[in-house]
Amino acid sequence: METALIIVDVQNDFCEGGALGVSGGADTAAAITAYLRDNGWKYAAVLVTQDWHIDPGAHFSPEPDYLDSWPVHCVAGTDGAELHPGLAPVVKAGALTATFRKGRYEAAYSGFEAILADPEAEVPGTTADAGEALDGAEGESLPEWLNTRRIHAVDIVGIATDFCVRATALDAVRARFDTTVLPRLTAAVHPATVPTVLGELRRAGVTIDEDA
Repeated sequence: METALIIVDVQNDFCEGGALGVSGGADTAAAITAYLRDNGWKYAAVLVTQDWHIDPGAHFSPEPDYLDSWPVHCVAGTDGAELHPGLAPVVKAGALTATFRKGRYEAAYSGFEAILADPEAEVPGTTADAGEALDGAEGESLPEWLNTRRIHAVDIVGIATDFCVRATALDAVRARFDTTVLPRLTAAVHPATVPTVLGELRRAGVTIDEDA
C-alpha cells in the first residue's frame, strides 16, 4: 500500500516568534526533518500544507478567543506564511513532492481543504487582487491528488495537534484513507488538550503512533 507523509502547516507564524507561535514549533520542524532523513524511503510522496489567508473573515479577530478566532497570521505572500527554516534541508534535498495551500477566504483547518500550489504563479503584493494570482487558485485538491496517484494511506505530522493536524486526520479517515498521526512530530496550541484530541482521533479510526 502506497503511503504519503502530510506535513501540516509548519510555517513561520505557527512557530516561536511568529504571529501565532506555539511552543515547540521550531523543534517540531527539526524533528520532522530528522525523521525524514531516516524514514523518507517509506513514503511514495511527501506533501506540505500551508495556511494561505487573504480574507478569511471572522477567522481573524482583534480580540481572538484562540478557539474559533485568531490573530492575523499566515497572510498569503508574507514571510509568516512561508515554511519554517527547520524544514529547509527537506526542501533543499528535493524530498517534498508537492505543496498544498488553504484558507484563502475561510478558516480551512483541514489539509483536505487545500489545493495544489502552482510554483510558477506570482503572489500579488496586495490582498485586493490576490484572488486572481494566488498559487493554485484552481488547482487539484489534496484528496484528488492522492487518489489520482493511488495513495491509500497517510501519515500526518505538523502544527497544531489540536487544530489543523486533528482536522486533517479526521478528514483523511472520512475520505477512506488509512490514517496515522505521529504525535511526537506535532506541536499543540493547547498542550493540555492533546490526550483528549488523540482519544477522539483513535475513536474515529486514526492510528496513533506514539513511537515514531
